[in-house]
Order: sequence, then structure tokens, then C-alpha cells
Amino acid sequence: MRSLLISIMLIIATLAPGQGAAQTQASVEEYKFDIGVGLGMSGYLGDANESNLFAHPGVAFNASFRYLINSRWAIRGLFTTSSLSGSTAEMENVLPEGKVYEFKSQIYDLGARAEFNFFNYGIGETYKQLSRFSPYLSLGLGVTMSSTGGDSFVAMSLPMGFGVKFKARPRLNLGLEFTMTKVFGDNVDSRELTDLYQIKSSFLKNTDWYSTLTFSISYEFGRRCVTCHRID
Repeated sequence: MRSLLISIMLIIATLAPGQGAAQTQASVEEYKFDIGVGLGMSGYLGDANESNLFAHPGVAFNASFRYLINSRWAIRGLFTTSSLSGSTAEMENVLPEGKVYEFKSQIYDLGARAEFNFFNYGIGETYKQLSRFSPYLSLGLGVTMSSTGGDSFVAMSLPMGFGVKFKARPRLNLGLEFTMTKVFGDNVDSRELTDLYQIKSSFLKNTDWYSTLTFSISYEFGRRCVTCHRID
């Protein structure tokens, strides 16, 4: 984790132009879309891990496409794949008959999210009070598929995220994001780990969660038409 933060700081220091150069720009072109990738670690909460989110950290990768509505709002399509694992041997509770379960699974998630920036996110054009840095919140819906032990499981999911964005260049963005995803099902970790306490699952109860902490980079494209002249 420490090495990841150091790497992020070095990238920002290398890519960021001087503040004076940014503020003296007369105008900066605006774009409608951006495309990006992210890499980081994943965690799991469920029947085989009830407290320590990153007890068995995995690897998470994502690819995203954003529609930039304005400096505050964006709609983001996201594909994420993460590796998850866990073991009941580390739990304080003793399972019936003293059994111990372990699992490893691969998660594939496809969904859409709405993002809200706390500040007017952008660069240049100081009269718009744009900020090169902004925290943001995201909320969406998705479909999650889990593959483990030769079995597969598909369910709806609810991703909830918090992150920070930094505009290193007019078209280049860096980001750090933490997301918790609630899966509306109990088989993300494997079918063997369903109803360990003889409590039947439901749409809201006894379901699995997984998380991702990712560093991302994205590039904007699709120049926005600021002034359009109508021709009859």
C-alpha cells in the first residue's frame, strides 16, 4: 500500500504542469467522453470473512468509459474483474461439526454508475471556478458473475464508491477510488459456503460483499461544441 501511494505521488509530480501555466491559459477545450483503466487490490466480506476486509487481498483490474455531462456530473460504464479468497479457519465463530472452508474465486462485474464531483472539476478558465482536484461519490447498478470450483453464479450488484480525481493535463486524469459492492446473492464465495449457520439467504439478507481499491488513469476525447451556429 505504501509503495502504491509513493508511485501515485511520483506520477502526479511528473505529469502536473506548473500552476502558473495552468492559470494563464486563455481557454481550454472541453471533451464529452473519457476512457481509462485501473489497477489495484480487492477484498471480500461474507461467510468466510466477517470482519477484516483485506485479510486476503486479491488483484483488481477495471476498464471504464465516461460520459462527461458537465464539471460536476458524469455517467460511467465499468467492467471489473477481481480475484477473491477466504478461509473460515481465521474466524472466531466455530461452524457446525467444526468444519473449515476455504475458497478462491474470480469475479467479473459489468455495470453503470453516476458520479458526482464535490468541486467543479476541470482545468483553466478560472471564471468557471474549475478545480484540478476533486473528491467524488459514485452509485450504480451492475451484474456480477463469480467463477469458483468449476461453478458459476450470476446476480445483481450495487456498487458504492468514493474517490479523488486529479487533472494532470487538460485531457489526462488520475484517480484513486475505493468501492464496496453488495451482491444480491450468497454464492460469490462458492456454493459450499451458503447458509453455514442454517440461515436462508434472501434478496437483502445474508449476502456477500466485495471491495476494490484502485488507481486509475483516463484520457478524454470527443471535443464538445461550445458555440454552435444554427443555419436555417
